Amino acid sequence: MNVRRNHRESRAAFTLMEVMLVLVILVIMGGLAVGVFSGQQASAYKRTAQVQVDTLSDACMHFQLDCNRFPDSLQDLQMQPGNAANWSGPYLSKEVGNDPWGNPYQYSDPKTGNLKPEIWSWGPNGLNGDEDDIHNQ
Repeated sequence: MNVRRNHRESRAAFTLMEVMLVLVILVIMGGLAVGVFSGQQASAYKRTAQVQVDTLSDACMHFQLDCNRFPDSLQDLQMQPGNAANWSGPYLSKEVGNDPWGNPYQYSDPKTGNLKPEIWSWGPNGLNGDEDDIHNQ
């Protein structure tokens, strides 16, 4: 009886191979989870930037309705410029911040007869003028 007991006690621990197998499985699962969530984060940043660009565009349109011109800069949506009669802002509830990637939003006043100003984010790569830029619609 004593012999069996010693055999069971020596078998109670995990072998090195079992521990390594569990660690490999955990690393693989962790890698898959990071891949899934990083893709979701990138998509969420793009959607957030699009919503913010469209919000800035709408605020510029409200500014234009009140002042009969578009703002000279996005900061005019928060603080009344000296040359803006009938300004009834602020037109945004928060200060104009940066895009989700930390870059400032870009603004072009439509002085050439466009119906609305152009507002855009440089996108994930932070470079202007390429396919990942996010523009107002």
